[in-house]
Amino acid sequence: MKLKALSLVALLALSNGAYAAEGELSIGTEGAYPPWSMADAAGNVTGFDADVGNLLCNKLEMKCHFVVQAFDGLIPALKAKRFDIIISGMSITQDRKKEIDFSVGYAELANMFLVPKTSDLAGIKDIDTLLKALDGKSIGVQAGTTHAHFIEKRVPTADLKTYDTLDQMQMDLASGRVDVAFADASALQDFLAKPEGKDFQFVDVKVQSKFDSSLGEGIGVGIAQENTALKAKIDTALCELVADGSIGKASQTWFKSDISRGCN
Repeated sequence: MKLKALSLVALLALSNGAYAAEGELSIGTEGAYPPWSMADAAGNVTGFDADVGNLLCNKLEMKCHFVVQAFDGLIPALKAKRFDIIISGMSITQDRKKEIDFSVGYAELANMFLVPKTSDLAGIKDIDTLLKALDGKSIGVQAGTTHAHFIEKRVPTADLKTYDTLDQMQMDLASGRVDVAFADASALQDFLAKPEGKDFQFVDVKVQSKFDSSLGEGIGVGIAQENTALKAKIDTALCELVADGSIGKASQTWFKSDISRGCN
């Protein structure tokens, strides 16, 4: 991957609070949320987030360096300047925008509920009926996500269980310690493909972000609020990567569909 041009280095250095190392962009990501972000024991990161990060770095002519961090610690770590940006399937929300800035949204995927095939929720087909039926149910979500905020807002009578990782949530679902799991469809699809997922199914209700503002405004790159020059460069690069089909192609690899979102 080519080093960043000197003119871009100079531009970033002029922005208030810019701190990207010369020629390198450090990227915070969870590393435990397949197929978005997976890290091996050596810290090597793969998945859709890694592909987006590499595409972005290539477009900016910078080297990528990934930093693995628990999802609910990503924003504090960005503010502490542990890395330059966040690429971790992070939805753009009003609450998060109070803490950090975001790029343009470049992707969006429906959110779904996963239940045992024997569950009384399994046959529900509409969102209003589903939300009522979740009253009193134990619902597993990943901590710090829009899914957690959605349940807190829309089903306050549920027994909300939060987990540091998706794997932990799925283990409790498989063992019957929670009644239902809520996450983006792609992450839960990975569980269904495993032997322990054979007795589970999606509720046939896709919850799009437009249904409730707590689910955000699409997936974006998290950027420190003071790093305005870097945000401008990332916005331009992402729009070009969506327009030329690069992000759509990457999403086809990991999700078998184009989840890219244009800049218009």
